[in-house]
Amino acid sequence: MDEKLKILKKYNHWDSEKLDFGFPRPEYTETIKDYIGNRLVKVLTGQRRTGKSYIMRQIAKALICNGINPHNIIFINRELTDFEFLKTHKDLEELVRMYLNEYAPEGKVFIFIDEIQLIEEWEKTVNSYSQDYTTEYEVFISGSNSKMLSGELATLLSGRYIEFNIYPLSYTEYTKLTQSEQKKESFLNYMNTGGLPELFSLPDKQEIRRNYMSSIKDSILLKDIIQRYKIRDPKLLDDIFSFLVNNASNLISVNSIVNWFKGKKRKTSYDAVAAYIGYIEEAFLIHRCNRYDLKGKEILEGNAKFYINDLSYKNFLYAGFAYGIGYKLENLIYLELKRKGYDVYTGCQTGKEIDFVAQKNDRRIYLQSTFSLTDEQTARREYAALETIRDNYEKIVVSLDDFTLPSNNGIHHCRAWKLHNML
Repeated sequence: MDEKLKILKKYNHWDSEKLDFGFPRPEYTETIKDYIGNRLVKVLTGQRRTGKSYIMRQIAKALICNGINPHNIIFINRELTDFEFLKTHKDLEELVRMYLNEYAPEGKVFIFIDEIQLIEEWEKTVNSYSQDYTTEYEVFISGSNSKMLSGELATLLSGRYIEFNIYPLSYTEYTKLTQSEQKKESFLNYMNTGGLPELFSLPDKQEIRRNYMSSIKDSILLKDIIQRYKIRDPKLLDDIFSFLVNNASNLISVNSIVNWFKGKKRKTSYDAVAAYIGYIEEAFLIHRCNRYDLKGKEILEGNAKFYINDLSYKNFLYAGFAYGIGYKLENLIYLELKRKGYDVYTGCQTGKEIDFVAQKNDRRIYLQSTFSLTDEQTARREYAALETIRDNYEKIVVSLDDFTLPSNNGIHHCRAWKLHNML
């Protein structure tokens, strides 16, 4: 057997049940399974190490459990060193053809390709198989660069795709993985750890987890940004990421970052900072939350909030910097809204800031986030911002209090660890 086929056999379900399928994530697999049975390319996007590979394997396993012959499923993980020979779409095409000739599968063939952005002109092979009307193929791909797999996706795949954004573990998933009860204590533990799945296979030691997070950060910055864009100042890129992490949940602008560097006697430019922020967003390390004028009903330019894709970067890499628990809570609420499929903005209303304006289809929710409502002045401030909104959409104040306040002028109070039930 050809050496390349031996490598392929090693990572597929053909003759082995010993493959690691990871922690089950039915919130994703069940959703994706609803779209199986057509020629749309299924695209999983998200930061490296969030579990995209495991989710694709779980989908493949489900197909086998539903009667699909294992030999009708081919799984390729380009991130593995064994597959480094896949440089271009021609290499990919050759490997798939070798598999088809060797095993001659009957019926539909399911093709899974992980971290596909590492293969040059991958879209040529994907389009070829997904639109081959002489034979049945169904293609699943994943990638870790949002520009290549989101911004350019409509052009590369001619609109024939459905995209699924994969995030780190939610609080609900965390409690299932750690077998914890959903209450304040476990929510704080989640907040002070993070949601990257591999964290929980490591010893519960700060130094080990810090080294792990440092390697992830360095790998993403190097492979997804520095090498791809030929970054001339890697230190500036790293420092901008550090700034964004340590100022998450705050309104900031490119100019404010430039001025911050000037205060540190560092020379940089508006264009360089703006470009580097864009690259960090494309690698899914940071999410931009734009401001929305509720009165003018328009997105505002300039200042925006940035949220970390996972709090583990803050907790293990920059823990020594001042960062209030309220900011962490706000970050987690943002991520939960995105997981649930909402478009999320920071609202502006008559001089008051609304932490989140979340929109999904016809549903809109206004949310305020605060550490505690035990202080009367804080409670008045959080409720007052929502009271300025005169429409009839849902309004929620989220806090870490042990109690739940009654509804006030149509504004509901929710304890943070119960929020997922209201979304």
